[in-house]
Amino acid sequence: MKIPILELKPTYLELQEEIDAAYHRVMNSGWYLLGEETRAFEEEYAAYIGTRHCVSVANGLDAIRIALSAHGIGPGDEVIVPAQTFIATWLAVTQCGATPVGVDIGESGSNLDPALLPAALTPRTRAIVPVHLYGQPADMEPILAFARAHGLVVIEDAAQAHGARYRGRRCGTLGHSAAFSFYPGKNLGAFSDAGAITTDDDEVARKARMLRNYGSEKRYYHDLPGINSRTDELHAAFLRVKLRHLDEWNARRAGLAGQYRQTVLPPPFILPSVPEWAEPVWHLFVIRHPERDLLQRFLAERGIQTMIHYPIPPHRSEAYRPLGYAPGSFPVAERLAGEILSLPIGPHITPEQAAVVADALKAFTA
Repeated sequence: MKIPILELKPTYLELQEEIDAAYHRVMNSGWYLLGEETRAFEEEYAAYIGTRHCVSVANGLDAIRIALSAHGIGPGDEVIVPAQTFIATWLAVTQCGATPVGVDIGESGSNLDPALLPAALTPRTRAIVPVHLYGQPADMEPILAFARAHGLVVIEDAAQAHGARYRGRRCGTLGHSAAFSFYPGKNLGAFSDAGAITTDDDEVARKARMLRNYGSEKRYYHDLPGINSRTDELHAAFLRVKLRHLDEWNARRAGLAGQYRQTVLPPPFILPSVPEWAEPVWHLFVIRHPERDLLQRFLAERGIQTMIHYPIPPHRSEAYRPLGYAPGSFPVAERLAGEILSLPIGPHITPEQAAVVADALKAFTA
């Protein structure tokens, strides 16, 4: 049995009639950018998340970048970011002219450790970008308390957390603003890149809409140095279809995660833990093992595809060598980067496939 880490074609096949209808609706409309489908998706996604506004953009990186800029973050500012995340979190800070300042992650998970925030604070700190990595909510209460105490903006990187909840509230409603990615492999994915910003702040939403559209609120009048970052009508229409199925697909992911978590694996295997305040959506199911590379080869020989999310923490990438972070700057993130392995999960991975994966993990221990 060949088991992919994620299957994308079945998402189309399951919804083919609805998606084809959406395609023909857009093509027959004759309007392909910033039209009715975009407006409707923004309203529907804001209602789903629970915010006043949703501003769709071209991708998740732009969503973070535009959110930061809409909050006035720019050159000379510092933004606290987790040491373990996809590099887009750091790149967005750099692209708006600010400097990313890393904070290590907690031993029990992959999200920013709030206890380490004070050491990262300087007079130039303006914002924190906590990441709900792998669809696991970050512990937001202490992060928000720290931000309030020091007058900082909090922008959630919710690129992997569509539908996740923290203490009963959707991720994307917890900070001042949030950024989502709709990359095809996400829990809610378009058929190309797309993204969005959610916020309750009317002025931030207004600026974000201007920044995504050349800094313009009225055609050919440009009040801000904006960029071109728009979700096209086709993908807005496709996202509207998929949004109606998101909770069901998240439930399928949760079922697979439960199946994996019930697998009895002895140390040094470490399975992801879930705090009582978290309702993850299992964008990824990431285990840990000190012999990760050997384990990955063992699974590949049995037809099981896995991936590493992410093998190089941003501060150790060539892109951020100029910041001067030495090896060991963030020891937990660096150690986990050598242990983490993502198992197959998604709404079209079957329980039978998950059982094969679980049996292979148990065979590795033997």
